[in-house]
Order: sequence, then structure tokens, then C-alpha cells
Amino acid sequence: MAVNPARPENSRALRWKSFYKKLAKNKAALAGAFIILVFALLAIFAPLIAPHNPSTFDLPNKLQPPSSDNWLGTDDKGRDILSRILYGSRISLVVGILSTILGALVGIILGIVSGYYGKWVDTLIMRICDVLLAFPGILLALAIVSVLGASTTNVIIAVAFYAIPTFARIVRGSTLTVKKLEYIDAIKAMGARDTRIIFRHILPNIMSPIIVQSTLYIASAIITASALSFLGMGTKPPTPEWGTMLAQGRSYVAQAPHLTIFPGLVILLVVVGFNLFGDGLRDALDPRSKK
Repeated sequence: MAVNPARPENSRALRWKSFYKKLAKNKAALAGAFIILVFALLAIFAPLIAPHNPSTFDLPNKLQPPSSDNWLGTDDKGRDILSRILYGSRISLVVGILSTILGALVGIILGIVSGYYGKWVDTLIMRICDVLLAFPGILLALAIVSVLGASTTNVIIAVAFYAIPTFARIVRGSTLTVKKLEYIDAIKAMGARDTRIIFRHILPNIMSPIIVQSTLYIASAIITASALSFLGMGTKPPTPEWGTMLAQGRSYVAQAPHLTIFPGLVILLVVVGFNLFGDGLRDALDPRSKK
């Protein structure tokens, strides 16, 4: 039976097929996806992969260089760095993903409301977003954590808070574009409710920039969370966390540089992975990109 491309489901299938083709041809995006997948699996199976207990002290073997027993060496308390990195990936990825989801949810709601209803609602929401964006992300996160207290949960809240205005502005711009389309006017003329128009017709058509921004923001969230932990305002020792490991190793840079080199490389790899994959998603989802 012949396929009718005019049918909505067929058109949607063709768009997804084109998306997968573009993404598969982007080698940088595939490399980024591979890095993300590897670290996600390492985080999930950390208890099975880690060669040692990440919290067990072994003071006679402290500050040991990489060896067959400790592949990435030991820290100032004799703990295995590889095991701490594996367990730390759980915290860093969870903080990055949860803070992005939380910030995106609030930002999407504010952005759609601002773009769809306009007038004083739009002005109020956008001015608040402008005020929040006037502060550097790390300073705003520091201020929030200083008020709430240093903990992993509060780091998620602080990082998510700064994501809200970014998502709100992106969603607002996309909503304004979709709202002007003729089929939206036709739906309004048929008496459809605002909630139906927003969730059934506007939101599905603005998901592409939201997905891309979410992927890219996870990288920023991981860096911000690590920076907060490095400054002593995030996850507290002895919990293994990449930023905390960097902070603990800075006193031994000359004596045992591996304490900072390996956690720093891991942060770099994960951030590069999310950025490469996010750029690939943007190119694949952009209808203006070259075939």
C-alpha cells in the first residue's frame, strides 16, 4: 500500500527519519553520545566496577602514584582514586540532569505563559529573567547555596534556579513564532481552550530548542556543581564528588599531581561529550541545516 506523505503521522515519521540520518552522519555528535553512554554505564555499575571501597582509609598507602593495585593512584588518605571517580560520576551526573530538568520545567511554564499571553505578564516575567541573567551563574548559585546551606540537594536547587531564565527566554521566543501561525488562529476560532492550544499544539512544536538547550545545559550544570563543591559549598567530604576531589588534591599538586589531573580530565571529558552531542542535536533538529 502506498504511503501518503500528507498524513500527519507519516510526516512525523519522515521528520524523525531525517533527524536520525543527520545525527548518524555527525561523527562529533556520535563521539559525544559515546562518551555520555560510557559515563552513564560507569555510574550505574559503579559498585560492580570499582576495585576498592571509595571511602576506606589506607593511610600507609596514601599519595601513591598509579599502579597495578590502584590504577589511578591513591589520595591523601589512601583511598583509591578510580573508585572515587566512578562513584563520583553518580553524583555529578545526577546533579547535572536533575537540575536541568527542574530548571527546564519551570522555565518552560514561564516562557509559554509569557509568550502566549503577552502584555503585562510578558513584561513582568521577562524583567525578572533579565535581573537573574545579570548575575554570573556561579555567583547566583553561591548566593543561593549560602542561604540554603551546603548540600547536594541545595546545589541542585541553586543550579536549576539559574537555568530558569535561560529556558524561559528560549521558550518565549519559540512560542511567539508558533503563536503567529495560521493554524493556531484557526484552532482559536474553533473555540479551543488555551490549555489545549498550549499543550497540544504549541509545546510539541517548540521541543527542538528545548532538547538542545537541555543537553548543553547539563554540561554547564556539571561544571557549576563541581565548582561549588571545589569551593566547599557543595557535596561535603567524605562523599566522593569530582569537585571535592579537586579541592582535596590542590594541596598536593607538586607532590602527587594525579590527585587533580584525573578528576579534572573526567570533568573535561563529560563536559565535552555533552557539548558535542548537544551541537549535533542542534544541527540535526534545525530544518535550515544542509542535507
